[in-house]
Amino acid sequence: MTAVAVSQAASERIATHLREAILAGEIAPGERIRQEEVAERHGTSRLPVREALRMLEAEGLTEHTANKGARVPALDPHELDVLYQMRERLEPLALTESIPHLSAGEVRGLEDIAARISANTDLSDFLVLDRAFHLGSYAGCGTEHLLASVTRMWNATQHYRRMFMTLGGPDRRWIVDAEHRLILDAIKRADCVDAERFLCGHIRRTRIELGQHPELFRPHRNGPRSSSSAPPTPRRQS
Repeated sequence: MTAVAVSQAASERIATHLREAILAGEIAPGERIRQEEVAERHGTSRLPVREALRMLEAEGLTEHTANKGARVPALDPHELDVLYQMRERLEPLALTESIPHLSAGEVRGLEDIAARISANTDLSDFLVLDRAFHLGSYAGCGTEHLLASVTRMWNATQHYRRMFMTLGGPDRRWIVDAEHRLILDAIKRADCVDAERFLCGHIRRTRIELGQHPELFRPHRNGPRSSSSAPPTPRRQS
């Protein structure tokens, strides 16, 4: 294996580690990711770390600030509201583009995920399944730019989606489950109008409820933490 291939493999391994940690909430919004600490943990130079951070920035999971380095983006209430409004417009489009091209196997896969969501009681598992359900429902969309935009917005709002589900608790999950069932039923009927309407309402409800909790946007009392606080082996988030 050439030196370039070794460096690329290291970058992908580091990106996978950091991506999982960020999506699992182990590196929170506002936390800085110190290149030297990541490089030491993975036994590499800083070069593959920098490349990994560029990959994650393209996915909306990190941002680079002059003189401060990389960190996980932290949104203010208005920024989050705008992102959710963007999701309300773009995700129904991705879904209507996807539905005519979903295979029978892909629809059965969505049914299986929906059943697992209904039976689930663990928040971390729910977030993995919820992400798999929605992004899986867009699998038939052939417009890569649209899919990339949707995935980037999901990445940027993951932390706040977790907080939303934590606030609601298990007693509120039946609403999310019911909305998933409505979306799934429309997909199975190939009814793009209903699917678009149900999905838009699903996202809108989350946006409105998040806007009622300004405490979610308060910074950590002890200030930004370093990524070294994240455990070396994060929980997997697909």
